[in-house]
Amino acid sequence: MATHVGPVQVDAREMSFEAFLEAYDGVHAEWVGGQAYVMSPGNEPQGRLSRFLAAIIQYWADANGGLGETYVNAYPLRLSEEVAREPDVFFIRAENAERVQGTFVDGAADLVIEIVSPSTRAVDRGVKYYEYEQAGVPEYWLVDPLRERVEAYRLGPRGVYEVVALGDPEVLRSDVLRGLWIPVAWLWQQPPPRMPAVFAEWGV
Repeated sequence: MATHVGPVQVDAREMSFEAFLEAYDGVHAEWVGGQAYVMSPGNEPQGRLSRFLAAIIQYWADANGGLGETYVNAYPLRLSEEVAREPDVFFIRAENAERVQGTFVDGAADLVIEIVSPSTRAVDRGVKYYEYEQAGVPEYWLVDPLRERVEAYRLGPRGVYEVVALGDPEVLRSDVLRGLWIPVAWLWQQPPPRMPAVFAEWGV
């Protein structure tokens, strides 16, 4: 039996991770404590922002020697024996490609991006924050288009997230993707900048 908790449909059946993968293959869903949580479809501005971030990150990765692969609502990340989350966007470095198992990622991504909506804000900033931290996700970005706010975190030497200063004007930078920089103002443009404008800004 399925129940609704806000925009999330909860499958009340107890199931193993393997059963979850079989039942929810191709569905935007997460697995926590033996239960499946089916996520409501995002809105189009949220989807457009996810695609924009994924596109420019992938271009940077390809232009700098094939650093890895970017995924959009693609597979659940199995973060522990009890939790598998499906981020809006995530990046896996080439040297960690073996973590991608076809229908899920066995372990942490190297960069996780969640596009915050009113219904996901508490989970993205709370429970998921600690799950990604504990799983060893090196970089976590929270992008809140409603508030036009970005929070960037980097895993510190003590294994806990540290806030990354974005500067003024605000710019997202990444250690995972060497040299990547994304002006935060790009994220709020409607529609987002076209790729030729991004390439021109980057000087490529």
